[in-house]
Amino acid sequence: MTSTQDDHSGLIDADALRARLTALTEATDGEGSDPKVRNAVLGELKTAVRDARKIAEDKLADDGGGLLCAQRLSFIQDEIIRVIYDFALYHIYRIKNPSAAERMSVVAVGGYGRGTLAPGSDIDLLFVLPYKQTPWGEQIVEYILYMLWDLGFKVGHATRNIDECIRLSKTDMTIRTAILEARHIWGDEDLFENLVARFQKEVVEGTSSEFIAAKLQERDERHRRQGTSRYLVEPNIKEGKGGLRDLNTLFWIAKYHYQVSSQSELVKIGVLKRAERTRFRRAEDFLWAVRCHLHFLTGRPEERLSFDVQREIAVRLGYTQHPGMKDVERFMKHYFLIAKEVGDLTRILCAALEDEHVKDPRGRGISGIMRRFRVGRSDNTAPQPVKGAPGFVVENNRLSVTADTIFETDPVNLLRVFQLADKYDYNMHPRLTRLIRHSLKLINNDVRKDPEANRLFLSVLTSRNHPEKILRKMNETGVLGRFVPEFGKVVAMMQFNMYHHYTVDEHLIRSIGVLAEIERGDSGEDHPLSTDLIRTLQNRKLLYVTMFLHDIAKGRPEDHSIAGAKVARKLCPRFGLNDAETETVAWLIEHHLDMSTIAQSRDLSDRRTITDFAHTVQSHERLKLLLILTVADIRAVGPGVFNGWKGQLLRTLYYATEPHLTGGHSKMSHGQAITQAKEELVSRLGHWTDKDRKAYLNRHYPAYWLRTEPDRLETHAELLHKADKNGEQLSFDVTPRAFEGVTELTILAQDHPRLLSVIAGACYSTGANIVDAQIDTTTDGFALDTIFIGRELPGDDDERRRGERITALIERTLRGDEQIPEPVAKKGSVRGRMKAFKVASEVLLNNTLSDDYTVLEVSGLDRPGLLYDLTRSIATLNLNIGSAHISTFGEKVVDVFYVTDLTGQKIANIGRQEIIRERLSAAVEGQVELDPAAPVARKVRRQAS
Repeated sequence: MTSTQDDHSGLIDADALRARLTALTEATDGEGSDPKVRNAVLGELKTAVRDARKIAEDKLADDGGGLLCAQRLSFIQDEIIRVIYDFALYHIYRIKNPSAAERMSVVAVGGYGRGTLAPGSDIDLLFVLPYKQTPWGEQIVEYILYMLWDLGFKVGHATRNIDECIRLSKTDMTIRTAILEARHIWGDEDLFENLVARFQKEVVEGTSSEFIAAKLQERDERHRRQGTSRYLVEPNIKEGKGGLRDLNTLFWIAKYHYQVSSQSELVKIGVLKRAERTRFRRAEDFLWAVRCHLHFLTGRPEERLSFDVQREIAVRLGYTQHPGMKDVERFMKHYFLIAKEVGDLTRILCAALEDEHVKDPRGRGISGIMRRFRVGRSDNTAPQPVKGAPGFVVENNRLSVTADTIFETDPVNLLRVFQLADKYDYNMHPRLTRLIRHSLKLINNDVRKDPEANRLFLSVLTSRNHPEKILRKMNETGVLGRFVPEFGKVVAMMQFNMYHHYTVDEHLIRSIGVLAEIERGDSGEDHPLSTDLIRTLQNRKLLYVTMFLHDIAKGRPEDHSIAGAKVARKLCPRFGLNDAETETVAWLIEHHLDMSTIAQSRDLSDRRTITDFAHTVQSHERLKLLLILTVADIRAVGPGVFNGWKGQLLRTLYYATEPHLTGGHSKMSHGQAITQAKEELVSRLGHWTDKDRKAYLNRHYPAYWLRTEPDRLETHAELLHKADKNGEQLSFDVTPRAFEGVTELTILAQDHPRLLSVIAGACYSTGANIVDAQIDTTTDGFALDTIFIGRELPGDDDERRRGERITALIERTLRGDEQIPEPVAKKGSVRGRMKAFKVASEVLLNNTLSDDYTVLEVSGLDRPGLLYDLTRSIATLNLNIGSAHISTFGEKVVDVFYVTDLTGQKIANIGRQEIIRERLSAAVEGQVELDPAAPVARKVRRQAS
């Protein structure tokens, strides 16, 4: 990279531009007020701006200097403003003998005042006057502003005299911050120097605590709006945690408090070490490069690094693909490491500030500093030694050390310090945090193998207090990645998909936090079963170790579950686990996705599904561990990913599998189970006649009685009974299920292969998202389909009305009164963020997963209308659907259909299987082959034994 003191040569020739503008006035005797002249002047300026910014973009591509690019763009803007000012002064509003009041200083403030601009940045200007506004000053300001607006710039501006600037700075922190970074562009320089001198004397002096408190509070509020984690996978590079605004805030505080004008001065006065200043500069340069590329790429002031631009930015910055990691993932890992650097620099500066202030016992981290600056100095308390931990002291509930050599003397103290913080709920003194970071090289293989170090780490990991808090601190200081190098490989690693909301390391730490919540009983509403089961575990330690390691092998060419099991077999003995414990952890990691996958994409009423899963799990204790692990894993993915419906599916799978692992599965045969289900239903239908009850029990095949819950059996019975009494062949029921987060639609209709397609089309056209479907057929030729759609409205009454609108559309369509609109998403028309992803479509046929059905698993890029297209294609293939299971993982959808041919047989013919794959693969791409002449055939269900 070239020097930041770039001469900006070749960007714009202001003198030549002035000469061209002056030449345009010759036809009007040197006057530039003619509208034709103004238009010509505007044209010249537009050309100059366009050409100069193109050169700046090309230079960015060549040298990669983000800060240089921002400085070049600022220089271009300066020159344009100077040229416009001079043209207005000498050719539009020239005065021969200006009075003392007819002076003006054009000043850049805010980000522009720092001499940096992004391509889409606002231009913040302050027009400084000596006294009150004059007609001449008003005309000059107006001409400059209108010309800048016509050039397409967004300009923030104010016109004030010096007294007004000082007065407003005292009461408005935004104005004070803007003037703090004021920079003279053009005009009367004495005015500007006077403003700076008075601002320093009358506003800044003696008010540093007030300013720091305000800036930190402002920062915390901004983080709250943007998302409190710096590891969100679509970060805001300007306003987000670890972004440019955080660096700006750091420098505002340093400039205000230490009265410096550059980062190098902070090194001279000892606030930053030279290496830390280099880190500051490196972070700033990288963030500016990303921001400038983002603005150039989108053509607008876009600050969010969304999925649809991440890959292109990665290519622009020169990242390449490595085994196990895409180019975009390597770029985003670098981004998150830089965001982490910004957090480190924040703590370093705050530690330096604390050295100048007496500690407040209420203080907790940076927010504590903010309080101290608000309330002023408070009484200090003497440091107290920590019992049983020589060299450690606690001061105002903050852990510190008596000597900076404590880690050199015993490197295991780098683990002990976190165990003490966890055990006694201490906060870390900022100076201690800084010392830990500077001591990381002491963590070598000897420390990693040390039994005491591993005991201390396991104590933190399995703590009954708040392990997430301490693990995050270990990660922020770098200790976690040094002590467990395998974890270090996933620090700041993002996965380029819409499913995961956080980086891998943040997800792992959050999952530990979720696990601790479950154990404390703080999340019983979300999944009460996991809360109950965790209290019955024989060895809770296994759960926490598994949770910490379950995704630790992400980013490798090998499947991360299999690779993770290998990592566990290596690490667990080091952590102090015995052979049996190690094997259990390894098994859990290798199978940590199984329960989620089966629950969401398999027919849980199919006995083969349960027996196969039970065979894999083998023990009841493993089943309990796997359920809790699955719940915590999904909940830690991001807000809203875990919901009541997924919880219900997991509970159903657990309860169906449990008897197979406890010896209870043989207590009742199929015939006995069917008889019991019928008897329970009859007991609920006491208001029916004996004749009606007997007739109804013969209307269903055995499989229906085995897989349908008692409450749903009753709902179905009442629906069919009412339809019979009213002579109806089409009937509906809508049942909102608040706890599961779904609404259940039951449809009774004459059976035909296109019924599910019509239902899917109606749901698609109304914006409803189908999450599951159970398809049943009565012995007299009626379809009884149960469809579960995602809940959208908070109130049951509103949600019921929404469901009734959908069933009304289904009814009109089946009666021929209305047609389902064609899906808008055809091949190549995927919209929005989805365009950033490439998901290969895949269709798998399996005849071993069910005794009665062929299982079709269709995966691909999600889009509106996909389920509609798939069900239409399945209908044209003359396949009967027994059940459908719809799972969405961010941009990827996995739809599973249990199907037979029209005679109720599995699809065994190889040629027909290939046709099915081709048709459904085409349907994923939006290419649906419809056959209007296809026969409407009844579904025939094989009677399950």
